[in-house]
Amino acid sequence: MTPFLIKMILKLIGIAIGSYLIGSIPTGYWIVKALKKTDITEVGSGSTGATNVKRVLGTKWFFAVLLLDAIKGVIPVLIAYKYFNFLDYLGLAPVIAATCVIIGHCRSIFIKFKGGKSVATGIGTLIALCWPVGLILAVVWVAVTYVSKYVSLGSVVAICLAPILMAAFNGNYYYICFSALCAIIVVLLHKENIKRLIAGTENKVRE
Repeated sequence: MTPFLIKMILKLIGIAIGSYLIGSIPTGYWIVKALKKTDITEVGSGSTGATNVKRVLGTKWFFAVLLLDAIKGVIPVLIAYKYFNFLDYLGLAPVIAATCVIIGHCRSIFIKFKGGKSVATGIGTLIALCWPVGLILAVVWVAVTYVSKYVSLGSVVAICLAPILMAAFNGNYYYICFSALCAIIVVLLHKENIKRLIAGTENKVRE
């Protein structure tokens, strides 16, 4: 193994660990803990995401956590673009960063591997990878959620479009694979919501 290859592998391991740690920052958990002295993982769905935060802190903090979680998805990918351009012809480093930040968000090392459902963070990574795709998904999420009144439905519909849109707008094999992986993770994390949607018992974001 050449010194260059060893250096490259070590750098990729570094971006993977760093991205996971950034993704692990439990924004919703810490905000609720600071303002209400409440463990958000013991409230409602147990998620640290914006929808569950809304149950405790209201709409203002819903949007705050949503934005912070999305930014959390953007940052590691942009770092990978800037400092790991030796892999730009493959686009592998940004995808490793995106994958690890998603894993960190839903399985945070700081709160016993609990976390959120990765929608906002996932869309953040997709905005960083290919901004038209990320923005379209954000618009779809808002539109479906507004019309249906179900955040979970908006989340699942939007993220399932990710691989299709990435194939149409970008075409990078690794980006498309990540988009598909992101969709699978989000759907699996929403499996109980999907069951409730089918049964007609899912909570609405507003009445």
